[in-house]
Amino acid sequence: MEMSLPMMPDFIFYALLAGLGVALIAGPLGSFVVWRRMAYFGDTLSHSALLGVALGFLLDINLNLAVVFCCVMLALILMCLQTRKAIATDTLLGILAHSSLSLGMVTVSFMDSVRIDLMAYLFGDLLAVSTTDLFWIYGGGLAVLLLLKVFWRDLLALTVHEELAQVEGVPVQRIKLMLMLLVAMVIAVAMKIVGVLLITAMLIIPAATARRFARSPEQMAFGASLIGMVAVIGGLSLSWYLDTPAGPSVVVSGFALFLLSSLLPKARI
Repeated sequence: MEMSLPMMPDFIFYALLAGLGVALIAGPLGSFVVWRRMAYFGDTLSHSALLGVALGFLLDINLNLAVVFCCVMLALILMCLQTRKAIATDTLLGILAHSSLSLGMVTVSFMDSVRIDLMAYLFGDLLAVSTTDLFWIYGGGLAVLLLLKVFWRDLLALTVHEELAQVEGVPVQRIKLMLMLLVAMVIAVAMKIVGVLLITAMLIIPAATARRFARSPEQMAFGASLIGMVAVIGGLSLSWYLDTPAGPSVVVSGFALFLLSSLLPKARI
């Protein structure tokens, strides 16, 4: 008697592809977020993503484009305010994060004719990923990875010693702005996966986990992507068998890997 393997439902297959794609690009970029201590910056951009969603519905434009636009504008505003050095960066980030989130919520409240599932955008809706979402994830992800490959040495030089990198001819301000824009791009394409409130976790948890075992920056970037993929598979399995929300389950799975890694011996360089 011929036996056949059970078929994977389409929505699970799409969710798996989307999650693996986000983990692939979040790994190397998240490594820079950890190295440069930009976690709070990532939170600020992710909060602004809700404003992008609101504007997308209000102006009837593509939500991904609206989110990218808002994230990019917030990054540019932050760069301009940082040059004045009148307020500490963490204070600026706090102001921009909560102001953009609140502005997004206020904008949503004025749209009575449009129904928005805020929970899906705040915490993700991984099981509702479409082919269009996959196009954005892999198209945007490919662009991010290509830029990281081209400017890898400049980004590392900037991370190790900013003043020395400037003396060596690295265009520091342009590289910093590019890094901010890359983070904005990843937040935009990953919004559907874990939501605007949890996307920073996908950037920093796998990178922080991989840091314990990496002997080089490249190993950490690769390891972060691999750990992120394992977290996606674990989170989707948890969601499938226990009927838990998919996006938060992926983050919980990543956190479990982080805790497990803390029990293992750290790599010696």
